[in-house]
Amino acid sequence: MQKITPFLWFNDNAEEAVNFYLSVFNDAKIGTVTRYGDAGPGPKGSVMIATFTLFGQEYIALNGGPMFKFTEAISFVVNCETQEEVDDLWEQLSAGGSKSRCGWLKDKFGLSWQIVPTALPRLMSDPDPAKAKRVAMAMMKMDKIDIAALQAAYDAG
Repeated sequence: MQKITPFLWFNDNAEEAVNFYLSVFNDAKIGTVTRYGDAGPGPKGSVMIATFTLFGQEYIALNGGPMFKFTEAISFVVNCETQEEVDDLWEQLSAGGSKSRCGWLKDKFGLSWQIVPTALPRLMSDPDPAKAKRVAMAMMKMDKIDIAALQAAYDAG
């Protein structure tokens, strides 16, 4: 059991969200599912809590009602090795949600994600401040991160 587990509060669609995340990520599995019984407070048979794992990281999803909403103050960073992976996750996770700047998006459940190629922090941490600045400036103009454009900014000069 991991020491710290992200706990995601959904209104009434935790099961749909979990199934969506399981379909998006190739290293994903469902854990335990606890359903509401006769005592409620949710509808009998609906998911109360579901656990799931993405790339070895466990999450807990709760159908807790409409009191709380997700905000951009919390997001999940997905480190991607290739542009194909960036493109695929960008499109899948933003479907029904919204795309934003610098690799950020919201999925259809309102959860924020950052789709980040591993090249970005590597290029931005170059000891040459001019190279790092060019990469940062290029990234600031992007919605979905483009690895080739980052590399071109890095190489320019």
